Amino acid sequence: MQKTIMRRVAQGQGREPADLVIRNVRLFDLVTGDLVPTDIAICGDRIVGTYGDYDGVQTIDGVGRIAVPGFIDTHLHVESSLVTPFEFDRCVLPHGVTTAICDPHEMANVLGRVAFDYFLAAAERTIMDLRVNLSSCVPATAMETSGAVLNVDDLLPYRDHPKVIGLAEFMNIPGVLNGDPGCMDKLAAFADSHIDGHAPLMRGKALNGYLSAGISTDHEATAAEEALEKVRKGMTVLIREGSVCKDLEALVPLLNVATSPFFAFCTDDRNPLEIAHEGHLDFLIRRAIELGVEPLAAYRAASLSAATAFGLKDRGQIAPGKRADIVLLDDLERCQVSDVISAGRLVNDALFAGREIVAPVGLDSVQLPSPVSARDMRIEGSRTDRPVMGIIPGQIITEFLRLDLLEDDGVVLPDPEQDIAKVCVVARHGHNDNIGRGFVRGFGLRSGALASSVGHDSHNICVVGTSDADMACAVNHLEKTGGGFVAVRDGQVLAELRLPVAGLMSDAPYEQVRDDLIVLRQAAKEMGVVLEEPFLQLAFLPLPVIPHLKITDFGMIDVRTMILV
Repeated sequence: MQKTIMRRVAQGQGREPADLVIRNVRLFDLVTGDLVPTDIAICGDRIVGTYGDYDGVQTIDGVGRIAVPGFIDTHLHVESSLVTPFEFDRCVLPHGVTTAICDPHEMANVLGRVAFDYFLAAAERTIMDLRVNLSSCVPATAMETSGAVLNVDDLLPYRDHPKVIGLAEFMNIPGVLNGDPGCMDKLAAFADSHIDGHAPLMRGKALNGYLSAGISTDHEATAAEEALEKVRKGMTVLIREGSVCKDLEALVPLLNVATSPFFAFCTDDRNPLEIAHEGHLDFLIRRAIELGVEPLAAYRAASLSAATAFGLKDRGQIAPGKRADIVLLDDLERCQVSDVISAGRLVNDALFAGREIVAPVGLDSVQLPSPVSARDMRIEGSRTDRPVMGIIPGQIITEFLRLDLLEDDGVVLPDPEQDIAKVCVVARHGHNDNIGRGFVRGFGLRSGALASSVGHDSHNICVVGTSDADMACAVNHLEKTGGGFVAVRDGQVLAELRLPVAGLMSDAPYEQVRDDLIVLRQAAKEMGVVLEEPFLQLAFLPLPVIPHLKITDFGMIDVRTMILV
């Protein structure tokens, strides 16, 4: 290490040629907002020189380009990109995301500690710096059947891994506020580490109590007033813009140069199709500036503020001694990425080809005790005053509606004319044969069924449809294929995306996943669906930690009271 430091010192002073020099670039200064012409000298994986001229063994021409620090996605689930960590790396690093902080919560709910082993092994081999926050709530609640249960003793062996930052989103709010012993054990064990929050709609003294547990960030703020209270109380609010949850427009009025130290960006859940059409964090930056945010505030939130919030002191600024994560832009306001340097390496196909890939796990995780039948999808009882989930486009919060539905000989039916479909959650971890049954409004579905083995957070199979037979066909098809998304009409599979890795991720290149999603989206549209991302919206219906009405394999749940309705 001494020799490495000596080389850095010598190259920083210009006594020796730098390993790599970006010549004649304009550096976007995150202190003043100035664009400063300079060379940037790099030794190994570190920046050693700025604001000067340098000679280099290798050079990159920066004329006409702008250098900004690499972007940091502060909270995401790689699994929700529907590809493995290696394909995620290849997909988003060219968009300037040099650091991603992931929570392998989805795979952990299916496979338990095996998910940590897999993600940490992958993180040691990706080109981007993939960091891990350990999943804090597996399962998220006791109101669903999960594939695994993780207590504090399962987390502690990973606590000091160099790729681990701390504890991921603490979504068991009642457990925190009421002193649940299991929650207290985890919070105490990670008291001197970073602890991510998950506090939708939380305000007032409840928020004070939650923060007093040592939780410091939140990505669930959906309104400016809520976000302002959280930053005033010491939280860093992670402004989220994913494929389903779109909070950027509501929150960016708070983001300016003065407040930028208290905000960062995250995607949470973003799939390859949306990345192809819009981008990743580069899209968030571009869109924020379009909405009136000063570029200095936007780029700070994407790098320096994010690094500070998560204790990553070695990045977030283009400065000597910092990690050489640099994004070269052709246009600052449009965040038009032309080249990316990750840890001093120019990102290209050869760099990705040189990685050692970790074999996927969880290839047989979709297990039903027996095939389901159309009769298993039936709902009997009163047709009047039925609880119905109401979808709010762009959000995972749902309305709690009570509506009168159709009925035939004691069987309650979906009503496409009212845009009401049936929704069922089928336990798929082999522990039981639970099926939760209910109704949802907002898909626009006129016929057939859509099913997904991605069902946050316990990832049972969630199916929505107008036909019991098609719903059963869709569920059984997913077991045969190892999981994924499927569209079925009149007993025929119209389109599918196979996700055999824990029933959550494809083992194919991200380009194939993107193309399959296009076909699926078209099939859903032909069935009447009006939602832009119907399968990801479907995946959030079984999430009983998000208000107001949700469904699990136990049944429909009033999230406010955590009571089955």
